[in-house]
Amino acid sequence: MKEMNEAQLLEACDTAGSPLAVFFYTPLCGTCGAARRMLEVAEHLLPPEVVVAAGNVNQLPGLVARYRISSVPALLVVSADRGAEPDIYYSMVSVERMLEYIRSVTS
Repeated sequence: MKEMNEAQLLEACDTAGSPLAVFFYTPLCGTCGAARRMLEVAEHLLPPEVVVAAGNVNQLPGLVARYRISSVPALLVVSADRGAEPDIYYSMVSVERMLEYIRSVTS
């Protein structure tokens, strides 16, 4: 999982290419830490073309406003063609559910 700043994430979200999963978190959020560990496991089970990135919402005001991130942890998944508006996944229940969600958007 690659940590990105706002400019990098905006460019990655707007540029067609590999599917992209962006994990939004805050440093002091315990649930975010647990969700990050689940996503790290899921990342190893995803196809190599899926890019997994992370961003601290405290440093991403433009992205938070653009995608209306209402709480953390949140997972925004963008398909390779960038044609559809990305969905945001807030329910970090299990690695299996995260994988299902990411695969449903990216395949």
